[in-house]
Amino acid sequence: MCHAFISDPRFYQLLTQLDQQTADEVQAQKCAHCGGVLHVSNYPRKPKGIRTALDESYERRFSFCCAREGCRRRTTPPSIRFLGRKVYLGSFIVLITALQHGLSNRRRKQLIEELDLWPQTISHWRKWWRETFTNSRLWKAEQGSFIPPIATTSLPGDLLGRLTGSDLSHRLRQLLYLLAPLTTASWSGSLMGAGDPQTI
Repeated sequence: MCHAFISDPRFYQLLTQLDQQTADEVQAQKCAHCGGVLHVSNYPRKPKGIRTALDESYERRFSFCCAREGCRRRTTPPSIRFLGRKVYLGSFIVLITALQHGLSNRRRKQLIEELDLWPQTISHWRKWWRETFTNSRLWKAEQGSFIPPIATTSLPGDLLGRLTGSDLSHRLRQLLYLLAPLTTASWSGSLMGAGDPQTI
């Protein structure tokens, strides 16, 4: 597999554009609690990883705050860039854990150095796939779509491999879109397909 896109700024710019589309759609829906207007109130972020490929858009996570006095509730749209509060980008977390079984010791060491990873961080990510992800409502709803079933121990590699796409970067975008509902606890609406994995 070719992973050259992982250090290509254009890949990350596309993810930002897709997140912006989702954020625009969520903002247009207004506050789910009171119907108030949502004002921009982004979170600052300092994601770790290949910093040279990231522009200033990665210094913020799109988020909103209700403008109505007495409500002021936060609404954070789902994201395909940020996997919740994790400090590494979702794309790194998916790829590193997916590649874990097929990595040579030399390549594993190289990735750990390139991404400034602690070896135990990879263990935490694998545990997240085996426990948190597999117990989520999202996966319980989606897993029946894959025949034969995907084994817990093969996540996320087999899941990434089952998605359709012209190349790995396309399948990765699809998987990040699939994971997007898990990236926020303050919004649970539905999107009209701005980030449809079949079109991204």
